[in-house]
Amino acid sequence: MGAIVAQAFAQVLKDPGAKQRTNFAKWQVDDTVPGQTIVMLLMYDLTHIRIVLVQTSHPGNIGAAARAMKTMGLRQLYLVAPRHFPSETAVELASRADDILQQAQVVDTLAQAVSDCQWVLGASVRTRGVVLPMWTPQQAADNILQQAQPMPMAIVFGCEKTGLTNEQLHQCHYQIQIPANPHYSSLNLAQAVQVICYQLRASAQVLQQPEQTALQPLASHSQLQGFYQHLERVLEQLQFLHPTQDTPLMMRLRRLFNRAQLEPVEVNILRGILTAIERQRSKES
Repeated sequence: MGAIVAQAFAQVLKDPGAKQRTNFAKWQVDDTVPGQTIVMLLMYDLTHIRIVLVQTSHPGNIGAAARAMKTMGLRQLYLVAPRHFPSETAVELASRADDILQQAQVVDTLAQAVSDCQWVLGASVRTRGVVLPMWTPQQAADNILQQAQPMPMAIVFGCEKTGLTNEQLHQCHYQIQIPANPHYSSLNLAQAVQVICYQLRASAQVLQQPEQTALQPLASHSQLQGFYQHLERVLEQLQFLHPTQDTPLMMRLRRLFNRAQLEPVEVNILRGILTAIERQRSKES
């Protein structure tokens, strides 16, 4: 047993509250031996993280992605407008991970797949002119696991041929880029899913206490999108933003607020300010 894990166990024994604070861990406590309490770390719970595949063209990639997920302990699979699903080919490639396929949620749009998520991470080797905070798989995994509360999160993968579009990346808070060979960085979709799911599990092996405790859950994707649409509308009314020319400015504003990790009540405050501006302008006109 590693020293880091041993130290964490010692903290749990001294401080019962520490067990509750390690929200991602599954613990088993054995106090049947007189005078001894044995705490065993079974595994971090990664089931709050969903894998989202957007417009996948080959059903075999869906099955192989399901297999990659199950081997690493992830269970939530969302499919956005897949070309062929359900599919026998997907079941064959899943190789006994067909339970993941049976539970998969099929939706029409990316917004539907991530509407309740508080973090959305887009996996893409290209930047496509969209400037998002860029993480390696390890950085993404470490940041996900350091959150003090389990919260719905999504990792999004684009279609095999073109990857994620600009519009799809606009709906993400962060971008994950696998550090592949710069001269040949073309990973198969299921391979990319495997790399990132593996890193999540590998990082979960090292027990880490959160640096800070989140007092409230973060705002969901749909709450943030509503705020961004409201903000854009008001900025256009103020003639601060031109609807056809200031896309980079709006993206920078999104990055600014994404870094703040807004809570639902903070989103409501900001939207209240925007509403007050709209009321004042209507009085003046």
